[in-house]
Amino acid sequence: MTSPRFLSKLAGIALAAIALAPAVEAQGQEIKVTLLGTGCPPAVMNRFGPSIFVEAGGQKFIFDAGRGALQRLNQIKVPWREVNGVFLTHLHSDHVVGFPDLWLTGWLTPGRDRPLPVWGPRGTKRMMSLLEQAFEYDIRIRLYDDRASPDGVVILAEDIAEGFVHESGGVKITAFEVDHTPVNPAFGYRIDYSGRSVVLSGDTRISENLIRHAENVDLLIHEVASPETFERLGVPADRMKSVVAHHVTAEQAGQVFARAKPKLAVYSHIVLPNATDQDLIPPTRKTYSGPLELGEDLMVIEVGEKVEIRRTGKP
Repeated sequence: MTSPRFLSKLAGIALAAIALAPAVEAQGQEIKVTLLGTGCPPAVMNRFGPSIFVEAGGQKFIFDAGRGALQRLNQIKVPWREVNGVFLTHLHSDHVVGFPDLWLTGWLTPGRDRPLPVWGPRGTKRMMSLLEQAFEYDIRIRLYDDRASPDGVVILAEDIAEGFVHESGGVKITAFEVDHTPVNPAFGYRIDYSGRSVVLSGDTRISENLIRHAENVDLLIHEVASPETFERLGVPADRMKSVVAHHVTAEQAGQVFARAKPKLAVYSHIVLPNATDQDLIPPTRKTYSGPLELGEDLMVIEVGEKVEIRRTGKP
């Protein structure tokens, strides 16, 4: 078992470090979003696990930490030590399995030297505590042998409820509940900065609460499930129905977009990751005629006076 005194000492150091941290300098007036991973549980190379990197006001946040999040972060040349915090939409494994890699590998010298805030639904604090216990041996060895920073391994976890959860340097982050039954609660997030706005759906069925929070947003990043892809790949109908029942189809997502009226809608967390434009775009167009993009790993979306997409090439 992890020594309570050991973790308590690290947490004490962490709080002191945060109290002394310098104020974040304002940098630009845009929100920059990078899709680190746009996939789901199946392990494929072109779509890593769900994870979104958001930069605003000189701050950097990760929303969900699916498989390969650290590799993608390295590909865009962002050191883990620069990340200000992690937000989890829910605790399904495909959204958190990359977290231990981010946390521990990113800590190794020269690595993170400050505590990591983590916000998430009920159960987040317990999960983080259990991870600290699971890796206590490694943590002790790294502190002694590698001289890794004791601050850099500390997790400051918080179980959140719907509503405003974080504000710093003009960046406001709000959590709102979505319908991912039987997972309860599951959250989406809204990020506001300098008159710009981004909404991340998390995993959800059609959600009136999401539509309300996403109304007239600049950028809406939404999950989608494709029955067409399941059928094309020969997945049994009963299996397809059980999966799709927890998500939205492209036609349903189009209904959400038509009501929310974002400047740009982007699909991410694509179920299944083999889905093509042909699988997703035509069904969406049955219910929505506005701006729409099929997200891909390492896609960059800059939210400023305009909402612009930059593709960096195949991952």
